[in-house]
Amino acid sequence: MIRSAQRCCLAAAVLLVASSLIADEKKLPAPLASSIDESIELGIAFLVADQNENGSWGSARQTKGLNIYAPVPGAHNAFRAAVTAMAISALIESGLADDPESPAGQALQRGSAFLMEELPTVRRASADAIYNVWTHAFGIQALVDLYPRASTQEQKAIVELINNQIYRLGRYESVDGGWGYYDFRIGTVKPSSSSISFTTATCLVAFHEAKDIPGVEIPEKLLDRAIKSINRQRKSDHTYLYGEYLKARPMYGINRAGGSLGRTQACNYALRLWGDETITDEVICEWLERLGDRNGWLDIGRKRPQPHEAWFAVAGYFYYYGHYYAALNLELIPDEEREQYGEMLGGILMELQEKDGSWWDFPFYSYHQPYGTAFAVMSLARCR
Repeated sequence: MIRSAQRCCLAAAVLLVASSLIADEKKLPAPLASSIDESIELGIAFLVADQNENGSWGSARQTKGLNIYAPVPGAHNAFRAAVTAMAISALIESGLADDPESPAGQALQRGSAFLMEELPTVRRASADAIYNVWTHAFGIQALVDLYPRASTQEQKAIVELINNQIYRLGRYESVDGGWGYYDFRIGTVKPSSSSISFTTATCLVAFHEAKDIPGVEIPEKLLDRAIKSINRQRKSDHTYLYGEYLKARPMYGINRAGGSLGRTQACNYALRLWGDETITDEVICEWLERLGDRNGWLDIGRKRPQPHEAWFAVAGYFYYYGHYYAALNLELIPDEEREQYGEMLGGILMELQEKDGSWWDFPFYSYHQPYGTAFAVMSLARCR
């Protein structure tokens, strides 16, 4: 009798919670935008308003007392230049900066001037902080976006700067091949850092975007070592280790499917671009499906202030990064699947747009809103 009563009480409690959730669902705000184009416009309006006077985006301001390790000034030089590069790509890919007299067009001109001047100066912040590898990768992508819009003389300068960024990536390549963003082992001139799967994938994607520009030279050995480093971290189900330093712990939470959800998209995409025939349409679609079905695993980490505190050690900054590379994967699959998964990604992202038009996933000085918005805008541009 007691157990029966307990079960009844439990059932009643479950029904009460369920009914309250249903009631709360009815109170949820409507999406900020009614269409993808409108959502992109709001995101671009945020980026225009958020731009610094010198043309950059983001700063070391807005600290929260729980910030990631960022030696000054080098780390912030790298962060600011990387976020500026991402904002430039978002402005261009949105199509809203095509008119040079428009607010977006003016923002693009100021941002491009800052990036062209700042990129050559970005270096490793300290022996153990190599955040500049992100700057070189996203910087290359922004320069590729700028290239067709530039004059002949400007294109020469862009090619020179792309080759400079490739040279920097060669200089800061891990001894394992590929790239990491910390060197907590020794701090050697040639970083002794572990290769990190998604960092390496980011660089490989940038290389592929730049490879067909006349005059751009990508060292074959650099490319080959990077691809091999990702493959050493790939598991049979296309989950990828966070970094090669975890190769003895393949079933550690962050290395399982829930932990790999945000970086599998990037690693699959990078390998497919560089000719890996095992990354089939079926593999890509499977992981796009997983991203939709298991989005909660990434979302639980979104906006948490401490990295890797969520289940499967998911960090907040994986959220929009993962969706961006998922959107890039849309370009590789047949039209029917592209439409299906584009609607899925577009629906997810539009629901999460903030009232000011931005998106963000990890409180990170004042870089988080422009980088989150840039990722989301570039993703939505591929969902249209």
